[in-house]
Amino acid sequence: MSNTKVSIIGVGNVGSTLAYNLATNKICSKIVLKDIRENIVEAMTLDISQSASAANSNTIVQAAKSGKDLVDSNIVVITAGVPRKPGMSRDDLLLINAKIIKSVIEDIKEYCPNTIIIVVSNPLDAMVYAALKISGFKRNKVIGMAGILDSARMSHFIHTKLGYGAGKIKSYVMGGHGDDMVPLVNYSTVENSPITEVLSKEEIADIVDKTKNGGLQIVKLLEIGSAYYAPAHSTSLMVKSILNNDGEIYPCSVMLEGEYGHQDVVAGVPIKLDSNGLKEVVEFELTAEQKELFNKSINSVKELTNVLDNKFFN
Repeated sequence: MSNTKVSIIGVGNVGSTLAYNLATNKICSKIVLKDIRENIVEAMTLDISQSASAANSNTIVQAAKSGKDLVDSNIVVITAGVPRKPGMSRDDLLLINAKIIKSVIEDIKEYCPNTIIIVVSNPLDAMVYAALKISGFKRNKVIGMAGILDSARMSHFIHTKLGYGAGKIKSYVMGGHGDDMVPLVNYSTVENSPITEVLSKEEIADIVDKTKNGGLQIVKLLEIGSAYYAPAHSTSLMVKSILNNDGEIYPCSVMLEGEYGHQDVVAGVPIKLDSNGLKEVVEFELTAEQKELFNKSINSVKELTNVLDNKFFN
């Protein structure tokens, strides 16, 4: 933890919950919060600092006044972005959030060009692509958080179906963060037993469907807003793994350079994380059906990045 600094840009529900997790669990020594809503930043800085005091944590939480406050950040987490609103097309949302990413990346390039960027903003895979292209950073330095969240949702639904195994379920989800994500049933276990041995095909199909709609279910129940506890905790796992240089394997969104048969496209795959960000992509052996589903997911991501190439970067 010594002399480790994490900056969080976007202090909505996800960003503030992430800061709370990092501060109260002593995961880094300094946290900087940045948002265009200065009063919200000040409020969250006070509240989270006081939470850290209650937890006997020596993590310092500060509000950023300008991009200069990002200097020497080991990691910058980007949660900034707008949600899709009624009447807004998918392309509208994509281009609006790409503009936000661009303004954020400009500060990062100027004040902490050696940092590792974790993107949480949606549409996730497209925003990772935009951050890579705008920053010019190598792919190991720009990573998206999604697969950890989707995998956690799958584990939850497995537990709900079984009624046992809490804390002993391991799941993996690959592909883009959307309807075409690919839950890897054959790599998912409960108490080290494959779920195919304890669940029927029908039960597994239901779990897969619920996993794909896990975020939407929460959106519908909340009516305003979306999930934030699970996304924030998932992001904190990435931060911890990078700062601790521990080589943990997590499914994350990265630029592929030939892995899984794909090039120059961003998608969620299992990776090892270390102090340099992406250490390596871990290639699981996929079935023919999984390869087909993964290719379909890749094509969905390409639809979004093609819009960026034609309407934003052109």
